[in-house]
Amino acid sequence: MVKKGIWIFVLIVTVASFWVINIYPTQAEENNVNYTLTNLNNRDFSNKDLQGTSFAGATMWNANFQGANLQNTILTKGDFLRANLREADFSGTFADRVSFDETDLTNAIFTDAMLMSSTFRKADVTGADFSGALVDRYQIKLICKTASGKNSITGVETRQSLGCS
Repeated sequence: MVKKGIWIFVLIVTVASFWVINIYPTQAEENNVNYTLTNLNNRDFSNKDLQGTSFAGATMWNANFQGANLQNTILTKGDFLRANLREADFSGTFADRVSFDETDLTNAIFTDAMLMSSTFRKADVTGADFSGALVDRYQIKLICKTASGKNSITGVETRQSLGCS
């Protein structure tokens, strides 16, 4: 009798585990792809769910990530030269040594992101939210020269999120 009870328990746990693991079977394929060390120049990722994806070492010149969900992604040594990153969500992203040079970061969200040794030369940061992000002091100084606006999604002012004086 005890063996039968154990088998029933194991069966219930197995079925329940399968249901929990497959709770989101329609998850977008884009966030299951590893883009590490790839050439993604001129690609369109607008409004895609790319959460948790790796773009480490990828070149994304002139790519379109407008409105994309890039939360918790790995961007180490990535290059977004002249990319459209308007309203992209980089919350919790690990983006060390990434080039955001000449990008459009209007209303982008970088809350709690790691942006050490990343560059933002000639980037448009109007309305970008850097709350809780780790950014090099020198980059903050440069960004603050042109920072303005309030993020339309979070309601946080760019200068405030960077700690500009």
